Amino acid sequence: MIAVVGHPDLTTPTLAMLEEELYWRLAEFAEAGRAGLVRAGRGLPVAFGRAARAAGLALVTVLPSRNGMPEVLERRDRRAAGELLLLSQQARLLEYDPCDHDACVEADEELLRSCRRLLAVWDGSPSSGRDATAHLVTFARGCGVEVQVLWPDGAGRMASDEVMS
Repeated sequence: MIAVVGHPDLTTPTLAMLEEELYWRLAEFAEAGRAGLVRAGRGLPVAFGRAARAAGLALVTVLPSRNGMPEVLERRDRRAAGELLLLSQQARLLEYDPCDHDACVEADEELLRSCRRLLAVWDGSPSSGRDATAHLVTFARGCGVEVQVLWPDGAGRMASDEVMS
């Protein structure tokens, strides 16, 4: 499996650039009969899902659950989760609280343990209380997962006050 992690505050033009870049990188995995794995959410997960579908890569979307039942996502992630489910060949439930940052990071760690490759959309900045990208890159490498870092020329991140909307 191949997964993606990255900054939660990527700009719309950056997501469009990444969707194109991801398409080309995922095409080789599709030819090999592999699958992509993504945790439901807005932004990068949707760009990954769209690129996977366009490349012919089977997609598995992971949704949060509690006691074996799907958990309600934050309002801002619901439309994205719906699109990802439409793009997916399979959905999986994973026990975690989607409103708890640490639980989301732990869910990502769990997903990375089952992957052979990680595409990390990362500008090299350290992790913070809101962004665990650097941590997840280090975690994946520690698990023996092949990591490819993507940060295309012209990529950008939103100002912190734009991220909340």
